[in-house]
Amino acid sequence: MSQPGTMAVWRNRLIGLLLAGVIFVVDQWIKAQVLYTIKLPQVGSIEIVSFFNLTYAENYGISLGMLTATSMEMRWLLIALTSGIALVVFIWMLREKLLGEIAALGLVLGGALGNILDRMNNGFVVDYADLHFGDFRPFLIFNLADAAISIGVLIILARSFLSREKHDEPASLDEPAQAATES
Repeated sequence: MSQPGTMAVWRNRLIGLLLAGVIFVVDQWIKAQVLYTIKLPQVGSIEIVSFFNLTYAENYGISLGMLTATSMEMRWLLIALTSGIALVVFIWMLREKLLGEIAALGLVLGGALGNILDRMNNGFVVDYADLHFGDFRPFLIFNLADAAISIGVLIILARSFLSREKHDEPASLDEPAQAATES
């Protein structure tokens, strides 16, 4: 696999940063609509279709409710931890060259920044997306930032797994013989 040129690499990084910015802005816009336009905290839940509701939830933890911040100190410790992770993702993005990895990291970065801002402003992350099939809920209530982080991580894992598979494949036994006969 050939590496992209310097201009292409910087274009890819700019695309990743723009993607992170778009995710951040759209996430914050949706949360503002949920909080102030449709007033979901007062309404509680709105059925959109039979398997998807807008349901207000305050998430004081991180993924799957882990590391719940039950005090002001824990809140700021969680902000520091997630900000540190976002900084690592940003640095990682600036070191990558291929658009696939950079775009995935952009999704993670934009989502992380949206949730960090929520936690700073509110002390919790605003969640509203409630996917369910009857009483079965495959996910906790989530938001766009959570979805972007999850999709970005899945892309990173898939690309890592697929690129490892390519590197692990042994070279065909016929290749050296073909190269020798073609010379």
